[in-house]
Amino acid sequence: MRITRRTKAIAFFIALGACLVALAIALNVGWMIFNWRQAAPLVLGIILFPLLIAGLVMNTIFLVREIRRNEQQDSFLNAITHELKTPIASIRLYLESRPLVEAQRRDFYHIMLEDTDRLLGTVEQVLKASQVRQGSLRQSWQGVNFNEIVSDMLELTRLRQHLSSSALHWGSKPSDEITVIGSAEELRTAVFNLFDNAVKYSGEEKNIVVDILTPNIDTVALRVLDHGVGIGRKELKRIFNRFYRAPNPATGQVRGTGLGLFIVRSIARRHGGDAYAESEGEGLGSTFTMRLPRVYRV
Repeated sequence: MRITRRTKAIAFFIALGACLVALAIALNVGWMIFNWRQAAPLVLGIILFPLLIAGLVMNTIFLVREIRRNEQQDSFLNAITHELKTPIASIRLYLESRPLVEAQRRDFYHIMLEDTDRLLGTVEQVLKASQVRQGSLRQSWQGVNFNEIVSDMLELTRLRQHLSSSALHWGSKPSDEITVIGSAEELRTAVFNLFDNAVKYSGEEKNIVVDILTPNIDTVALRVLDHGVGIGRKELKRIFNRFYRAPNPATGQVRGTGLGLFIVRSIARRHGGDAYAESEGEGLGSTFTMRLPRVYRV
């Protein structure tokens, strides 16, 4: 219902803007016809009417963007509410169950720990999204081993998601140490978010390939390829926007806040690099790449 209402609002403002622009053009033409013999009014009309039209167009664009931004924020609030409420309700349920059997009690403790990790992960995503927008001090940046960071996050993802080595595995990995300048904590967050995103959208049978590439002597690229739900070409740039989640029916049941890829690109750009996605379309898998500048130890 809300989506339909917003779609109608967007269509209304676009139609209103188009009508006002057409009216302004008609007035401009009429003004020039009636005042073509008088230089001052004619010049004034030629100058002011384009400004009026530009103002109407910019106002329409602004209104449409605000409607879409509000829609993304509402989607984020719905997602974050679900992400927070579900583990809390689960933990409360198990606490109230009071199991008497020791084996059952251990199972309940294990489930509650997993729910706590999920809750903590959601909170960390929100906090990290705020931090990357504000920016951290670069004076504390230092050279870090990018190979080691990627390897650690790959093992952590396998452990948290209970994945086999064949579900998330290396494609190509340089034997030499690759050094980048930056914050080790932020880079770990970006790499983990790339892995977590690939796992979420890979479906039941996961086959995720991780490559560390050096396209030139000054660049290192982390490439994560999955064979999951894929991305429509129109969504490839939007998925890195804050709160944005691609409207793919196959992703409707996937949990998330719409912040993971936003954090990845923000961190990559803060470190002088970038992040982008490639996909042939829905159902054809995706490839996410994060590029960073490489440095050499003397």
